[in-house]
Amino acid sequence: MATATFNGTVIAESDDIEIVEGNAYFPVSSLDQQYVSDSDHSTHCPWKGDASYWDLEVGGERAANAAWYYPEAKVGAEAVVGRVAFYPVVTVVT
Repeated sequence: MATATFNGTVIAESDDIEIVEGNAYFPVSSLDQQYVSDSDHSTHCPWKGDASYWDLEVGGERAANAAWYYPEAKVGAEAVVGRVAFYPVVTVVT
């Protein structure tokens, strides 16, 4: 079981993890939505495509753009679609 923790609270937990470029991608369905809000931030990866971001907030601590996901991915990167990964402000234990 892999867990993602922010500010001492588990925000995602799953046995179904994809490791891509050293990042653990959790199913979006495993992310506790009460800690998530939309962000306007986006980035582009040459081989995965365009990433969208979420802000996280737990117990009054906020982390802007701390979670990212790919609504669509380029050919060869389909494993990240429907999954979310986190910046190091979130502790991930696999």
